[in-house]
Amino acid sequence: MIEDLPLQTFLDRLASGSSTPGGGSAAGVMGAMGAALVGMVCNFTVGREKYAAVDAQMREVLAAAESARARLTEAIAADVAVFDHVMAAYGLPKSSDDEKAARSAAIQEALKQATEVPLACARACVEVIRLSADAARHGNTNVVSDAGVAVMAAYAGLKSAALNVYVNVGSIEDTTFTQPRMSEIDALVAEGEASVARIFDTVRARL
Repeated sequence: MIEDLPLQTFLDRLASGSSTPGGGSAAGVMGAMGAALVGMVCNFTVGREKYAAVDAQMREVLAAAESARARLTEAIAADVAVFDHVMAAYGLPKSSDDEKAARSAAIQEALKQATEVPLACARACVEVIRLSADAARHGNTNVVSDAGVAVMAAYAGLKSAALNVYVNVGSIEDTTFTQPRMSEIDALVAEGEASVARIFDTVRARL
């Protein structure tokens, strides 16, 4: 599985002339790193007498961050799978009118699947941004800078996933599919952009 590759191998493949892994998988990696760093801040906070007042809250944040990390890690391989599906659809025969119609329908269906994966990634990245706000406010001050890195990684994952939504939606003809997803991704990006500077400033104030 691609998510089990050594880091250097993954980066080498990312830099290669192969189409996969690409930006969608990178978005999952960035989001997952953000979630992992939220988890790190939580693990340095729970069970510490100094932070007993927020112990229960930070345990909940930790559980949520681990859940988000699992989903974002899954998105790394899912992006490769849906890209391969799209390419397979484009490779279908188109010699007759029937073949052309079948190929067109397959492409449209594959593009829809290729939209859902980065959209799910974006949702998870926004969740990590929200969780990083709790880590920034209540986490152990010795590692609060990592909460700042977490929000920046999750924000990068969000914006990167959004680009993959936009590029696929642009080729989908079914507006009943595209319109709600465009509205959702725009709202997710807007939330992320509104949150990231505030969380960064919270971290900076605690350093």
